[in-house]
Amino acid sequence: MKKVRDKYYFGIDLGGTVTKIGLVDRKSNVFEKITFSTFAYNSKQKLLHHIVKNINEVLQKDSKRKRQVGGIGLGVAGLVNFENGLIYKLTNIPGWKNVRISKILKKETGLPVLVDNDVNVVTLAEFIFGAGRGARNMICLTLGTGVGGGLIIEGELFRGSSYSAGEIGHFPLNADGPRCNCGSYGCLERYIGNRYFVSRVLEKMKITSKGNKILKLAQGKFSEINPKIIAQAAQRGDSLASEAWCEFARDLGLVLAGLINFLNPDVVVIGGGMAKAGKPLFEPLRKVVKKFTLGIPGNTVKIRKAQLKDENGIIGAASLFF
Repeated sequence: MKKVRDKYYFGIDLGGTVTKIGLVDRKSNVFEKITFSTFAYNSKQKLLHHIVKNINEVLQKDSKRKRQVGGIGLGVAGLVNFENGLIYKLTNIPGWKNVRISKILKKETGLPVLVDNDVNVVTLAEFIFGAGRGARNMICLTLGTGVGGGLIIEGELFRGSSYSAGEIGHFPLNADGPRCNCGSYGCLERYIGNRYFVSRVLEKMKITSKGNKILKLAQGKFSEINPKIIAQAAQRGDSLASEAWCEFARDLGLVLAGLINFLNPDVVVIGGGMAKAGKPLFEPLRKVVKKFTLGIPGNTVKIRKAQLKDENGIIGAASLFF
């Protein structure tokens, strides 16, 4: 008798703030989506129990669908050993150290489990279903509080010899630069992480008369200024906001240009909260990349905004099985 091909896979996006669970089919459609606060469960055991409870409830709803579920994919913000499903440490969730989560979830659900870094699963999602479709070689960046990276080389996700490839946020820009959370100095993330980006804008606003549109959009409150407001101000012609995004693009573009010269990718896909700035970021970024890349790789590479938005972590986690 011919085996029925698995139709669905669970995708779990275990984030520092929010956890998302969904059942994903092979066309990237998401069903039974569940979202809850990660910090609502103040221990590893309670959080795992809630994840398992939600998975089992979905499986119990439909016996036919249950027979077609092939496994559970999990993306986490931390260091992971992909081969044995071991989470070494989660960046923003205390109490998760050396947790063999694949073994725990398999025991509780009876399903195969694959675990990877959150940016790796976003990279997979964009490569298979999003802005990287059709590429063979791709760089994926996520720009937010941190700066994450993922690599597709000749159609395969590249993890490195110790599963830690893609840490573009810790590319050193300046040996004498400010100290980074990783312990090093002058990392890219220390210049373009969203908190640092906003703080640089605030510093400039305090010593210049520029930035009126930024403050107006923030209703006169410096504490309300964020990357979204700075992007809106740039779109409305605020010179300080535009300059800030140009500086952001310069720092990111120099690193990207070096990577493009080195790896010769078909496409660079950029997602995360900072990418929502749109034109104020992408227009100067493309100019910087064009200026500092060699002719052939610079002329052929495409720089695109990520397409899958808020569900890319769920889809990417499930895509570990595809």
